[in-house]
Amino acid sequence: MKPNMPITLWLRWVGANALGEMVGLGLTFLAAAIGFAKLESLGGLAGVLLAFAFAVASGIFEATLVGWAQWWAMRPWFPEIQRWAWWRATVIGALLAYLLGYLPSTLMNLQAETTQSAVAAEPPQGIVLLLAAGMGLAGGAVLSFAQWLVLRKQVPSAGLWLPANMLAWMIGMPMIFWAIDQAQKLNSINQVVSFMAVTLLVVGAIVGAVHGLALVRLAGKNQAKGMDFSA
Repeated sequence: MKPNMPITLWLRWVGANALGEMVGLGLTFLAAAIGFAKLESLGGLAGVLLAFAFAVASGIFEATLVGWAQWWAMRPWFPEIQRWAWWRATVIGALLAYLLGYLPSTLMNLQAETTQSAVAAEPPQGIVLLLAAGMGLAGGAVLSFAQWLVLRKQVPSAGLWLPANMLAWMIGMPMIFWAIDQAQKLNSINQVVSFMAVTLLVVGAIVGAVHGLALVRLAGKNQAKGMDFSA
């Protein structure tokens, strides 16, 4: 059977991203919060560096679940793309994005440890959300670059994948930062978990909806190329 309805691919992709981000990013945040707090409490430069390394490595949770979910969603339309190739590309992109994402705060903490000064106060929320949008723009490019290397071997005009991910995460990243700020105001751990789970589900769906449109377009070009779309 040849799946040829764009809406089917788009819905599968949105659902896969929503669930993948909810579980994967949720586990990443949990692991990073626990490990980061314990390692940073060791104090000194070693504690800051270990916390940084652990936080970056925790991104493997998200990359694995999202990468496998995405591959499942796209597989009938892109049978030539292997699961491990897509997973590997997703992990590489995620680790690089987490590395760049955690680097500024780590450098600030290292400076504070070196000079024995207090860490600078967080800027107003409006500025934070604006910076988060910029981070999403850059992070989207980093996240999708390795995936683009996989896509371009099989799909015409695969370069569309990069700006689509940049736009998607420029929208999604401020939502995550806003949610983290709101979660800190809640009274119980159950409220925090529930609130973050729903937020990450929504963010995953929105992000997937944006770059899912690009994937549908690429699938159309792939189909026009005359490839076999048997599931």
